[in-house]
Amino acid sequence: MTEKSILLNLNYKDMIVLSVGKRTFLKNMDIKNFTSAIAQIAEEKGIEKEKIIESIETAIAAAYKKDYGQKSQVIKAKIDPKTGETKFWQVKLVVTKDMIYSEEELEKLKDAKIEEDEEAKKIRFNPEKHIMLADAEKIKKGIKAGEELEIPLEGKGDYGRIAAQTAKQVVLQKIREAERETIFSEYKSREGQIVSGIIQRVEGKNVFVDIGKTLGIMPREEQVFGEFYRPGQRLKFYIMKVEDTPKGPAVFLSRAYPKFISRLFELEVPEISQGQVEIKSIAREAGSRSKIALSSEVEGVDPVGSAVGQRGSRVMAVINELGGEKVDIIEYSEKPEEYIANALSPAKVIEVKIMPKNKALCLVEEDQLSLAIGKDGQNVRLAAKLTGWKIDVRTPEGKGVKAEEVEKETKEEPKKAEEAEEEKKDEEKKKKEKEEEKNQKIIKKKLIQRAKPQAKA
Repeated sequence: MTEKSILLNLNYKDMIVLSVGKRTFLKNMDIKNFTSAIAQIAEEKGIEKEKIIESIETAIAAAYKKDYGQKSQVIKAKIDPKTGETKFWQVKLVVTKDMIYSEEELEKLKDAKIEEDEEAKKIRFNPEKHIMLADAEKIKKGIKAGEELEIPLEGKGDYGRIAAQTAKQVVLQKIREAERETIFSEYKSREGQIVSGIIQRVEGKNVFVDIGKTLGIMPREEQVFGEFYRPGQRLKFYIMKVEDTPKGPAVFLSRAYPKFISRLFELEVPEISQGQVEIKSIAREAGSRSKIALSSEVEGVDPVGSAVGQRGSRVMAVINELGGEKVDIIEYSEKPEEYIANALSPAKVIEVKIMPKNKALCLVEEDQLSLAIGKDGQNVRLAAKLTGWKIDVRTPEGKGVKAEEVEKETKEEPKKAEEAEEEKKDEEKKKKEKEEEKNQKIIKKKLIQRAKPQAKA
């Protein structure tokens, strides 16, 4: 059901007609169907019934004002959902002389001799919107300045076409606003969680994902390098943040954020979700490799074994969701030496020496050196990110890599990824150009072949 299928029309027989789809309900004549229609809208739109009734009351008040009120009046309407009876009031703000501009001040304002006193918060008196305290006390005893006085109005049954159109627009606008508020509050409370969605379209560098009640946006920087996103593909996403914009709530998604991995493990490993196993740290190079450090204070619970699962079933479920990204699961330790040695897994470390300025020297056998460093220094780089230590990897003979070199490689890694992506785009562009050129040649050849018989004739 779309917003356009919700119509509110006021006719000349004191009936409010609420149409949902092809069905029509008359409020004053059949209040049971009217309330069921509101319940249906509330369920389909995810809006509270009270907010829908409030929007209809606002619409009726707007229609009343259009046909029977004055431009500056404030009209309030109230519907009794049980009986369908509608009551109207004119709302006026109770003021004193100190709260309004005097005639002299108004004259000066006209001549632009003084500016409006914003600090004093004075107002221009309007008999349709304001009422003096002395007059208000005659209507309602005990009322104070600054309060609103509600003056009952006579109910009307006839509403013109323009008033009905105004009411319809008010209802649609209010329902849209209520729907936006509901969506914003729902997804705002889910920040930092995982949501499943279907890719709807790819526009430029952004991927738009259908996540249920709204569309999520995955910017280029939150996408995984090497992943291809196609419409109709179902994936899991991490909700980075939710912002309220003029066009509605904007839900920003990510598949590259490190915490995305921790949330995936929480879904697959009950020991993590129940708090028996704690995720201490995560280091990730999205699309390539990740390291995750786990610990457990519960006796008899193996943190690494619980995350791996029987025959690797749990970690494989995470890897499959990540599109084959490698995940190293290591055990956290309070001792820096043990923690750093574990972080360099799968390489076997002989010894770890703690050096000044948050540095650590790791000694490995020569046949383990390349494994400890990893391809392009990836293993030692991730180990440094995971532990927070600057790591030098050496053999007893002095061969290896320094922490400074690893840091330099870390800074250059995003540039390399961007360059690789640009090269890939250039290759795809050249490929398309070649295909187009080939197609043009085929078309040209066919045209020549068709022209030959005509030339003979």
